[in-house]
Amino acid sequence: MPIFRICNSKELIMKLGTFSVSLAVKDIQASKLFYENLGFEVFGGDQSQNWLIMKNGNSTIGLFQGMFEKNILTFNPGWDDRANPLDSYTDIRDLQKQLKSKGIEFQTEADEETSGPASFIIADPDGNPILVDQHV
Repeated sequence: MPIFRICNSKELIMKLGTFSVSLAVKDIQASKLFYENLGFEVFGGDQSQNWLIMKNGNSTIGLFQGMFEKNILTFNPGWDDRANPLDSYTDIRDLQKQLKSKGIEFQTEADEETSGPASFIIADPDGNPILVDQHV
């Protein structure tokens, strides 16, 4: 499971969940065929709705036509790399609070008064969007 490390006088390990890359594609069928040639197989999604999730071993990519402007780094707290719920994980609202305490700016936020599925988006210093998307 990917780990984001924040170091100060006491090291804090932030467990963001399983990692994938969400690709903004122009032609989902052409992209699907390309990634199949690289050994990826369709794992989930709905091509008629212009989105697919593909896997090759532990590597996961999402293909999204017409949904995003840029490619997105994606983390899913509460899931393993096969989208199975985990018994123990850091809730997205706790992750959000930890990041806010470090001065991270948010493009969108999870409602901290709720529980269950939620998401937030931040961006790295180069403007790359990072989606943290909890489904459980």
